[in-house]
Amino acid sequence: MLAQKALLAAARRPALRRVVIGTPVTRRVVDRFVAGETLPDALVAVRALAAAGIAVTLDHLGEDVTDRGEAQRTRDAYLTLLEELVPLQLGRAAEVSVKLSAFGQALPGGDDVALRLVRPVVEAATAQGTTVTLDMEESRTVDSTLAALAELRHEHPGTGAVLQAMLHRTEDDARALAVPDSRVRLVKGAYREPASAAHQGKAAVDAAYRRCLEVLVRGGGYPMAGTHDPALIAWMLDLVARTGRTPDSYEFQLLYGIRPDEQVRLAAAGHTVRAYVPYGADWYGYFVRRLAERPANLQFFLRSLATRS
Repeated sequence: MLAQKALLAAARRPALRRVVIGTPVTRRVVDRFVAGETLPDALVAVRALAAAGIAVTLDHLGEDVTDRGEAQRTRDAYLTLLEELVPLQLGRAAEVSVKLSAFGQALPGGDDVALRLVRPVVEAATAQGTTVTLDMEESRTVDSTLAALAELRHEHPGTGAVLQAMLHRTEDDARALAVPDSRVRLVKGAYREPASAAHQGKAAVDAAYRRCLEVLVRGGGYPMAGTHDPALIAWMLDLVARTGRTPDSYEFQLLYGIRPDEQVRLAAAGHTVRAYVPYGADWYGYFVRRLAERPANLQFFLRSLATRS
């Protein structure tokens, strides 16, 4: 837990960012979690996953934008991504995920800025027969993100959201979103949060995840279990069996590069499986959070540094 907190704090330190990005061996490890720095790289990964029967949600990496021009470039990158998905004819098997902080959420008047810039992306996705999921970031942005979700769902009801089980508020948020047509990806949470806002420790977070997942599965929406934890995957399988959910009424979401064999196994068993596929040059924050999530990821990184030093 101490190592996790240190890593999440490091995600905000520019000096350490420069060191990690400038270390040649980092690229080898980043390639495990990120599908490349360019859109063509990402599309190679999409084709490979589609051939294995696995759906995707694509994330053009970037966050905490404080420049309006950069926020507009994020919008344009997603519009280009959606255009490039058309020839693949994957429909909802290829959707996109967005972080509103990359659309200017932190700018003055950021709620309006982010909503105005993300709306064309949602419209383009709907026109192409797919959809958008709003990623959830730090706890201070939850209300803003859920407000944007409510606004977008008026005309685009398939717009999805992410909830983080670690936050104390999430069980109530899950109840509010467990309604027909609502799509919710439940994750444990990968941001550094104080005890006043979030459960602390794996056991408490896992227990919260189970409670929130049961709310979503028993509700009227479309639950998406975002987890690699074998015990929580088993819990999801038990829940859908007990509630009589059909395979088209839920899905599993796993991160690109993590437990790929499990992704294939679940898909082969008839479950909808979607890989979260990140790409882009701004991979540092995402990479550090992946290291913080699991000791095995950090150990893999440190071993790689040791063997190349």
